[in-house]
Amino acid sequence: MPEQALREQMVALARRMNASGLNQGTSGNLSARIPGGLLITPSSLPYEQMESDDLVAIDFNGSLSAESRRRPSSEWRLHADVLAARPELQAVLHCHPIHGTALACHDRGIPPFHYMTAVAGGDDIRCAPYATFGTQELSRFTVEAMVDRKACLLARHGLVSAGESLDQALSIAVEVETLARMYLQALQLGEPPLLTSAQMEAVHAQFRGLHYGQSQGRTQ
Repeated sequence: MPEQALREQMVALARRMNASGLNQGTSGNLSARIPGGLLITPSSLPYEQMESDDLVAIDFNGSLSAESRRRPSSEWRLHADVLAARPELQAVLHCHPIHGTALACHDRGIPPFHYMTAVAGGDDIRCAPYATFGTQELSRFTVEAMVDRKACLLARHGLVSAGESLDQALSIAVEVETLARMYLQALQLGEPPLLTSAQMEAVHAQFRGLHYGQSQGRTQ
């Protein structure tokens, strides 16, 4: 995809992220892989005011391209490190959804209480330990929590999802937030029973057979 088209797609998806309820105000951030680095949303700019040329091009060490006119999101390390560690992924989304963040405020991930936890690539959705936003420590915890996964929660912070396209990263985030809401509701009756490893493996096999969640088009 030409870079200009990618920039326009990112702006549109960032606005959808807020409209979906996943995010509020200027919190959260979005990135997509480009040759030699990534495009990322700028710091402290409301999405409704953001234009395609406001997106910031950086390399994996955070160095800005000469054309960049804004500062990158304070979470650029997280985005860069996830994309560097996972070459199959093309986009990373970070947001502060109400229900996922509520679980993360208790250091809780989402166990296999429902078969759709498989949407993130494993049997559960982990919660990364707390670290100050924008730090290398938070980035490291996120990369570790996303081993063999396309999403994780961040303790006392929010949610990260990733995908083979921008649309997939968003759809996974929406699904994880839905699961978080369902899990919180189920907890009102006590800890729900969990699916076994064998049952979850059957779900993964069904997903593979149906190509469930397969990207409909790569970001790059």
